[in-house]
Formats: sequence, structure tokens, C-alpha cells
Amino acid sequence: MTETLPPCPQCASAYTYEMGALLVCPECGHEWSPASDDTTAPADAGVHVIKDAVGNALADGDTVTVVKTLKVKGSPSGIKAGTKVRNIRLIQDGVDGHDIDCKIDGFGPMQLKSSVVKKA
Repeated sequence: MTETLPPCPQCASAYTYEMGALLVCPECGHEWSPASDDTTAPADAGVHVIKDAVGNALADGDTVTVVKTLKVKGSPSGIKAGTKVRNIRLIQDGVDGHDIDCKIDGFGPMQLKSSVVKKA
């Protein structure tokens, strides 16, 4: 094994291996094609697009609508479907998949998952 394989583009692990025509990372499970790695890795290296439940790309300052009723610990009613949330902030390192930081009227500051909102 004289050739060195490129590190994983997602987690930068050096333990990548070949599986057919793909390269695979055993640490994060990411699979990619070595041909596309050379052309798209530099352009997409730092870009992480967060999409809503419908597939629209979200940006800081957007207004979103909650698509399903959410239970909130300590609140008897929770957040109802159709609630508008204004001026969201996207976060990359959210806890348990929460990637939207916002303030909801009547509830205060909280974090939401992008899979339960749609762009308004």
C-alpha cells in the first residue's frame, strides 16, 4: 500500500479506505467519490447549508413557521403549529441537532431543529 488516500472531507480522519469506486471514512461513515473530491472539496470546505423541512435554504435573520406542535418542558401548551418565529440565527454546533437559535414570543429564547420549521 504505497499510495496515500486523502483524509475525510467531513471529519478530517486519516483512516479512509477504498470500497469499490468510493472512499469511505470508518469514523464518521462519510462516503465520497475521489474524482469529485478534487473538484468540489476546496469550494465546499467551510460551507454548511441548513435547510428547513421543505428543503429551502435558511439564513440568519429569516422568518420561519413551526410546522408541527412542539412540546416544551415546563409549559402546559407547548408551541403550536403555525407559530411564526422572526429573526432566527443559525448555529453550527447545536445540541442534539438543534441548529436554529431564536426567541419565541411567550416562551423566550430557545433552540429549534430545522426539520420542524419552514421558511415563511
